[in-house]
Amino acid sequence: MIGKGAKALNRDRVENAEDSNFDLSHPLVGLSLGILGTVLVQSSSVSTTTIVSMVGSVLTIPEAVPMVIGANIGTTVTNTIVSVGHVSRDAEFRRAFAAATIHDFFNLLATIILLPIELMTGFISKSAVYVVETLNLDPESGAEFKSPIKSAVGSVSKGIHGVLKDLFGPGGTVPAVILMLLALLLIFVCLALITKNMRHLIADRLEASMNSVLAKSGLLGLGIGIVLTIAVQSSSITTSILVPMCGAGVLRLSNAYPIILGANLGTTTTALLASIVRGPAGLTVAVVHLLFNTLGIVLLYPIPAARRIPMILAEKLAEIATRRKIFVLAYMVGVFLLLPALIVLILS
Repeated sequence: MIGKGAKALNRDRVENAEDSNFDLSHPLVGLSLGILGTVLVQSSSVSTTTIVSMVGSVLTIPEAVPMVIGANIGTTVTNTIVSVGHVSRDAEFRRAFAAATIHDFFNLLATIILLPIELMTGFISKSAVYVVETLNLDPESGAEFKSPIKSAVGSVSKGIHGVLKDLFGPGGTVPAVILMLLALLLIFVCLALITKNMRHLIADRLEASMNSVLAKSGLLGLGIGIVLTIAVQSSSITTSILVPMCGAGVLRLSNAYPIILGANLGTTTTALLASIVRGPAGLTVAVVHLLFNTLGIVLLYPIPAARRIPMILAEKLAEIATRRKIFVLAYMVGVFLLLPALIVLILS
């Protein structure tokens, strides 16, 4: 519902980026627009698919690559919004906020490392071109996958949106805003119920077993994240499920971490499926997205010292946010809206 409301308000702006005066040749502008576009539509799947569809006609591959990487960062704001549902209970909120922001820090660190390498050498995009040429995929073949879960939920959301448009007129703005506010209310109600019932549904012994299994194999958690995200076609859904689980203490942060990374990989399938009918250029950008997320995991997860960096940063940030709740709003608005908007204004 948030996605439908946000898209009703903002999707035209995202899709009509070619009509603006943005200097898309500057990588930081592209990165910032990718963040802003994803925050506005509340879905990296929507923004990356839109970017892929624009490659070749509006965007070049070098312009699209930073935008796709920015979409990776922008999608993590959903987790932070979900964590606010625990704000009245300090211990829960600290765990939930850490689980939400570990995704932020991982993507930020991967960007800091890999984006300069890509800009200097073109390594990722050249590798993507090689993969596309090797596969020799027929752009006319067509491919589409519709998640049954997302379709079921989407039909309910569409029905509610339709009722609101009937009541308030087809103009779009008022029903879209009401839809988003109603969705936020439902998120908080559902989070309260999830947290309340999680302990009853998962006994202490099962909880210990689940954490024990995941602690033995990060690859298992990675696989769970990939499969779940491909099934629902949304990394935000996967990671937002983990936030209340961590908040309730059912899942340890170290065990949620690889599932989040798996979600990062799983979400690339949407753009890949869309790109097959877009031609080689669009497919190349979709493969860049896959390679970027894969390389980020390869660089930051296997080495214990590197693996702990996002966890430590997330836990420290959660401690600050627990002491000063206003910091949560400042963090979300500053990192995901003001900073990228300021970069666009200065560099465009």
